[in-house]
Amino acid sequence: MDNLRASLLMIAAMAGFAVEDMFVKALAKTLPVGEILALLGGCGAVVFATGAAFRRERIWSRDLLAPTVVLRNLGELIGTMGFVLAVALTPLAEASAILQALPLVVTLGAALFLGETVGWRRWTAITVGFLGVLVVIRPGLSGFNPLSILAVMGVIGLGIRDVVTRRVPKRISSWQLSTSAFAILVPAGLILMVMMGDSARMPSPLQFAALLGAIICGVLGYLALIAAMRMGDTSAVTPFRYTRLLCAIVIGWAVFGEVPDLTTLLGGAIIVASGLYTLIREARLKRRSA
Repeated sequence: MDNLRASLLMIAAMAGFAVEDMFVKALAKTLPVGEILALLGGCGAVVFATGAAFRRERIWSRDLLAPTVVLRNLGELIGTMGFVLAVALTPLAEASAILQALPLVVTLGAALFLGETVGWRRWTAITVGFLGVLVVIRPGLSGFNPLSILAVMGVIGLGIRDVVTRRVPKRISSWQLSTSAFAILVPAGLILMVMMGDSARMPSPLQFAALLGAIICGVLGYLALIAAMRMGDTSAVTPFRYTRLLCAIVIGWAVFGEVPDLTTLLGGAIIVASGLYTLIREARLKRRSA
C-alpha cells in the first residue's frame, strides 16, 4: 500500500512540474526569461527559507560555503537556466524528452567521479539513452533546432547537482540547500537579462497569477517528490518520474498546440527505456548486495 501511495505521489509531483513548465512557457511569451528566472528564484527562496524557519533551522550558515555546496548550486544554476530557456524557446515535449536522460547522466557521473561500479549492461543502457537524445535533437538533419542544446545544458547542470548532492555534508538540511539554490537564481536571472538586452517589466495581474501558479506547482511537486521517495521503495517509485514526459506531451498539445513528431516520440521512448533498464538493474544489484 505504501508503494501505491508513493507512486501516486510521484505521478502528482511530475504533473506539478509539468504544469509549472506550462506557466513558465506561457509567461515567456510576454516577459523576459531572465526576469522569470529571477522571480521564480526569489519567490522559491522565500518559500524554502520560511519552511526552514518553521523547522527552526538556520537559513544561513558557513557550511553553505563548502565546496560541494558551491558546486551543487553552480550545477543547479546551469541546469535551471538551461531548462527554463529550453521550455521557453523549444516545444515542451522535446525539452521534456531530453530531460528524461537525467538519471543516465547521474549514473554516468557517479561512475566517473564517485567511484561507483557500473557494469557493461548499464554502460550499454547509458550509451543507448544518449543515442536517444541525439534522435530527439537530430543534429545535421533538416529538423535540427539549435535551441534544443539548451535542454542538454539543463540535463548536464542538473546531473552535476544530483551527483554532487551525494557528497554534501549531512548536517546541511534539504531546506537550507533549496533556499541557497533558489536564491542564486536571482542574480543569474538579472545577468541573463543584461546579456540578452532585456529590460524589466512590471507583470500584469494575470502574469502575477501565472507566476504564483508556477511557484505553487513547483513547491508542491518538490514536496510530493520528497514524500514519495521517503514513503515507497526507490525501485518501485522512481520509474514513475517518466510520467512527466507524458504530462508534457498532453499539455504541449492541449495548451500550446504542439504536436510532437514521430522522431521526438521515438527518441523519447529510447531514453525512457534506457533509463528504466538502468533503474531496474541498479535495484537488482542492491538486492543482491543486501
